[in-house]
Amino acid sequence: MPESAEYLRIADDVIADVRSGKLKPGDRLPSVAETRVNYGVSYGTVQLAYVRLEALRVIRRHQGKGVFVTDPNTWMREP
Repeated sequence: MPESAEYLRIADDVIADVRSGKLKPGDRLPSVAETRVNYGVSYGTVQLAYVRLEALRVIRRHQGKGVFVTDPNTWMREP
């Protein structure tokens, strides 16, 4: 998969992990650096994934604390 599409895979993986119960509301996601290593992608690719997840209300960023999963009942639904 070209790196330009990898951000979608990262975002989809986070959503799948929440739906499967692997991640729960309030859980902290791995750091951008850890995610970069895990997926073998650039910083920008991870940032794109997080922007997508934030737009869908799947995550919430807390400056200096990390990125956290939100309650699936608050998520935006894709058209």
